[in-house]
Amino acid sequence: MSEPFENSEAWKSARVLSNQVYSLCRRSPLSKDFGLCDQLQRAAISVMNNLAEGWETLHIAEKRQAYNYARRSCGEVRSMSYLLLDNKFILVSEQNELLQLCIKTGKLISGLMRSHRSRS
Repeated sequence: MSEPFENSEAWKSARVLSNQVYSLCRRSPLSKDFGLCDQLQRAAISVMNNLAEGWETLHIAEKRQAYNYARRSCGEVRSMSYLLLDNKFILVSEQNELLQLCIKTGKLISGLMRSHRSRS
């Protein structure tokens, strides 16, 4: 039996990222921008859930696809962090923290992708 996805460093990092996004979206004035909060939260959730789905599937092609979706969603959160900064929803320090979480999570996902590439 393999380890549960909850033990994966990539999933743990995605969980921190999601919680950070939710924390930011609870604050005003960002909390009033329902469209942006919805998109940001969906992207963050996508990172976590696609990692879990990829981890749980037995098919390598599906695993790769799920991890690829997770990495793309991580990039989406990273991109939106600039919009948050430009529109003064967050401070430079908060954007840096969000960027670092996105970069860390993306690297961990890339590591998972590489580990499965070498097995095929």
